[in-house]
Amino acid sequence: MKRAAIGFRVHSGWAAMVAVSLENGPRVLLRERPHLVETFTYQFRQPYHTAEKMPLDNAGAFIARVESESRALAERAISTAKDELHKQGYELKTISVLQASGKPLPSLESILASHALIHTADGELFRTALAQAGESCGLRGVPTKERELLATAARALRLPTAKLASGLTALGKPLGAPWSQDEKFAALAAWLALLRV
Repeated sequence: MKRAAIGFRVHSGWAAMVAVSLENGPRVLLRERPHLVETFTYQFRQPYHTAEKMPLDNAGAFIARVESESRALAERAISTAKDELHKQGYELKTISVLQASGKPLPSLESILASHALIHTADGELFRTALAQAGESCGLRGVPTKERELLATAARALRLPTAKLASGLTALGKPLGAPWSQDEKFAALAAWLALLRV
């Protein structure tokens, strides 16, 4: 069976998800935008911003609830993609969730005391949910720092950055919209993951 990987670029409460194969050159097999919260409102899409206004005990319980929900939704999205790829003759081997370049987060109390850390924690919650869901689905995780993605890919593929960018645009042309930077970066993360396994 041919190999495939999925790349994710995370946003508040959703992610761009692109599955890629390198058989006969890079090819996009699947493109989705799964939601990572059941109720797609600011309250749940920005859980640490919401928790900031709560007493600490309530804030911790709310964050735990959103984390659990996000993991379940991420696992459902990955399992569904895995099944769909299998029907196409591909075995999903790995996922890559694009990472922020931040340091490990401090305690909840410290996060809620800093607006900058609240922003960081919101993103990290959804990235962690996807990584853990991939692990639950038996997939190898190959994290890549988003800030280093283009440079890392240009080195690995021995391509100038401009040629890499035009190649990514062409990769999504047969699919039509949406093929924004979200999908391009998710596809490139998956492509690199396949090179590393």
